Amino acid sequence: MFSTYVLRAVPCGVDKVRKMREAAQQQDRRLSGLREIKMDQKEKMSIILFSGELDKAIAAFILATTAASSNMDVTIYFTFWGLNVLKKTKLSITRAQNILQKMFNVFSTSKLPISKLNMFGLGPWMMKRLMKKSKMASLEDLMKIAKQLNVKYIACTTSCGVMGLNKENLIEDVDEFAGAMTYIEEARKSKVNLFI
Repeated sequence: MFSTYVLRAVPCGVDKVRKMREAAQQQDRRLSGLREIKMDQKEKMSIILFSGELDKAIAAFILATTAASSNMDVTIYFTFWGLNVLKKTKLSITRAQNILQKMFNVFSTSKLPISKLNMFGLGPWMMKRLMKKSKMASLEDLMKIAKQLNVKYIACTTSCGVMGLNKENLIEDVDEFAGAMTYIEEARKSKVNLFI
């Protein structure tokens, strides 16, 4: 009686094992298909550069170039004081700007301060000198490298409007002028989102 029970249980158990094996193989095929799709799609990083301070801008570009050289799509969204990084000239004043916009542009120049120990402008000079001595890339060099690695620059249209800036005031490397919704779309697709 025991052997009959075992014999009857084994074929039933073999069928279950076979079905489980087939289900596992189907799952593996699905997962490998997903892996192939994921391998085809680059991971993304998006950075909001809000700060107009030299050391923070350098940090943003070091992260951007590192991610881009690691085969990630990178977008930097420049807003408010971060737009100072993109200004062509030290002062971006035009006749079309109202008095408050002119004041913003006088006091927020393309000559970036540092966040600590600015010392009436001596801090950035010392930092640049130290970086050069340490053979570290300058902000300008990092920006060139970023463009060579296809880092996308988006200038915030709302901030440009508030500050009275237009395309002519900013460097030619700006890829797009767009609002917050464009950043939100980029952020949704990004694996890494940073606010600097």
